[in-house]
Amino acid sequence: MRRCVDSPSLEIVGTWSTSGPDSNRRRSQRVILSVPVTVSGTGSKGNFTEDTKTLVVNAHGALITLAAKVSQGQQLELKSVSNPEPQTCKVVYIGPTVQSQTQVGLEFTKPTPHFWHVAFPPENWTPVGDEGERGGATKAPVKAPAGVPVKTSKP
Repeated sequence: MRRCVDSPSLEIVGTWSTSGPDSNRRRSQRVILSVPVTVSGTGSKGNFTEDTKTLVVNAHGALITLAAKVSQGQQLELKSVSNPEPQTCKVVYIGPTVQSQTQVGLEFTKPTPHFWHVAFPPENWTPVGDEGERGGATKAPVKAPAGVPVKTSKP
């Protein structure tokens, strides 16, 4: 994992999104995407509704930050500005708290692959930068579409 010097919170997001024993068994790729959402549920102080944003999304849920205290396994309702149809979610991860906001991983209780209106990369996709780090083979150069002039350098 690369460290972002200017943003220590991105290191925490990277930890949730790419490392750990399950990192090679993800059901869908995760995408860093900030989407305004409204989360409702019952916390330690009763019912709450909180407006927040996603940090990371995937076809099965999201990583968000919440001021409300929630617990692992708790059910919450999630609404997105891009998809106001409420979705029931389960808390599957509780991360660090920074400035009174706790990172919370949510998983949809019913499959909702198009909730975020994002086309997720296929499971076998890896970022170009990861190939060298993992010792993978280099990719063949991409060919220009037919009819597009290609600049070549003379030796």
